Amino acid sequence: MRRLCLIAIAALTLVASARADGPPRIVGHRGLLRHAPENTLAGFGACMNLRLGFELDIRRSKDGVLVVLHDADLKRTTGVAGRVSDFTLADLRKLDTGRWFDPAFKGERLPTLDEVFKLLKERGHPDTLVALDIKVDDDTLTGEVVALAKKHGVLPNVVCIGLAIDDPEVRAKLRAADAKTPVAVLANQPEHLAKALAEKNADWIYVRFVPTADQAKQIHGMGKRVFLSGKLVAGNEPETWRRAADVGVDALLTDYPLECQQAFRATK
Repeated sequence: MRRLCLIAIAALTLVASARADGPPRIVGHRGLLRHAPENTLAGFGACMNLRLGFELDIRRSKDGVLVVLHDADLKRTTGVAGRVSDFTLADLRKLDTGRWFDPAFKGERLPTLDEVFKLLKERGHPDTLVALDIKVDDDTLTGEVVALAKKHGVLPNVVCIGLAIDDPEVRAKLRAADAKTPVAVLANQPEHLAKALAEKNADWIYVRFVPTADQAKQIHGMGKRVFLSGKLVAGNEPETWRRAADVGVDALLTDYPLECQQAFRATK
């Protein structure tokens, strides 16, 4: 029994110290959205080439395929009116998701989640972090997400956000699909931290405030990690990014991943 306790303590110590080797992992919101069309293989591939993580949005087509698109409606990024759930995958494949952003990306197609995970397996790196914003849920979606990640061997590279951060049933279904599925739970304010830490079906704490060093240490001491999101870091906020690094945040989500990367380099 004593030996098992020592092993458990050592494991928690390893998690708690994992962030000490470098700055937070940078996650580009919807990919590299200021430089490439959002939620496309072009944008995700660029992130991986630059050693950045990325966030994506999961929806389902009319014929049941998991696809990657932020809006429920197709108009903004394809020019075609209609809900993604009313189009089959074959119909979605006919739409151009790159030309709206820049003619150079003409012909870019809406990707499936399977294709994104395949690309991650082929071109990702061991520390590439992909935040899965689950936009919709049904009886099988969470299980399919986990199965696809396992199919390509990338389950350790993802963290489930979106509906998962708020809905305990979604978190439970993700963990039922595989107990090792990385899942986040929301702590919107510091006073919500204790409740989030008690969530058994989450190993990431999704915060919209910059925690103190003591709070980050507390999170790490519980064997969990810190994912920082929201207005404080979404914009071009080098001072906030550096503060997040100083206190021990593990990952942050921003619309300015390249600038964030440069800010961290400048502190070396």
